Amino acid sequence: MIIGGSTAETELAALVPWADHAPAITLAERRDRLARVRERMEAMGAQALLVNAGMSLRYFAGVPWGATERLVAMLLPLHSEPIMICPRFELGSLTADMAYDADMRLWEEDEDPFALLADALGGVSTLAIDPALPFQMAERLRRAAPNVTLVDGAPAIDGCRMRKSPAEIALMQQAKNMTLAVHHAAARILAPGITTGAVKRFIDQAHRALGAAGSSFCIVQFGHATAFPHGLPGEQALKEGQLVLIDTGCTVEGYHSDITRTYAFGRVSDEEQAIWSLEKEAQAAAFAAAQLGVPCEQVDAAARMVLERAGLGPDYRLPGLPHRTGHGIGLSIHEPAYLVRGDRTPLDVGMCFSNEPMIVVPDRFGIRLEDHFYMAESGPRWFTEPQKAIDRLS
Repeated sequence: MIIGGSTAETELAALVPWADHAPAITLAERRDRLARVRERMEAMGAQALLVNAGMSLRYFAGVPWGATERLVAMLLPLHSEPIMICPRFELGSLTADMAYDADMRLWEEDEDPFALLADALGGVSTLAIDPALPFQMAERLRRAAPNVTLVDGAPAIDGCRMRKSPAEIALMQQAKNMTLAVHHAAARILAPGITTGAVKRFIDQAHRALGAAGSSFCIVQFGHATAFPHGLPGEQALKEGQLVLIDTGCTVEGYHSDITRTYAFGRVSDEEQAIWSLEKEAQAAAFAAAQLGVPCEQVDAAARMVLERAGLGPDYRLPGLPHRTGHGIGLSIHEPAYLVRGDRTPLDVGMCFSNEPMIVVPDRFGIRLEDHFYMAESGPRWFTEPQKAIDRLS
């Protein structure tokens, strides 16, 4: 695929709404999620689980609300139906978003929702808490229910969310396919003088043209700015002979894509070309190491071994890899488990990860190639094929 030579107008005109839509998560699957999380609750000795507004509430109940200062949460007892704690004025909106019926416990603005929650707990002695519940809210609950032991609900919630179903993988595949198409279009609009802001605006418009709700995030870096993993403030204008790093994604039914491409605009130095090839080798080594039953940290170690053999690092020293090799992904763009030293979670069927062992040469340039893979019964499978060469995307 040629880099440059087109315009934003031409590329946007060629993009049409995505035709191959992955099905939404079914009610049966959400019910299965409740059954699976209850098994985990029981194994950890909890009689109930509290799920705060956020991605975990979306996962279990289909409610796509972010957390705010107002308590909106689902109390899931071990042996009875879910209970929703919600401001009364939000009842209509919540009912419209809920995937299934629940017992609604409502509070007015001048009432204490934690007293309402404490009453809903009934005879619960051990309550598992969503790890995303703010500390202040957990403390208010502790004061309202002093006889209830609060425990970390991460083993239950993360234990379910990190293993994706075929339906979840299909939604992620659609999001990643859409973003890869946007990457290709963005590469074609590059020209001397184009600004990072103009490219970001195009990428957002392109995602929308395909039917996504815009870009969920977008990082565009030229030249020296590529040496900083998440960029520098301010606008940059593209020049011949610079590296281009673009990291972007979108969501489909809440499920994320997150793909990075680094390529040359014109001729770049021999050193930049050599580091690009080394980055590709490290990414391939990480993928090869990702086998069922292998601890997550071994995938990170495989990428670092490639770099250390080439004289980079070791560990997080620069020139080298300044961050983890990858992160879990799903309804959250970064979620457990993580491809990093110390995370000994065994790779299991349904786990999904980024693979992005970025190489940074301090204050000069950086190369990041990021594709994602999922664990199938037969081992790792790419969502998107890695970039082929520094001067083309496909």
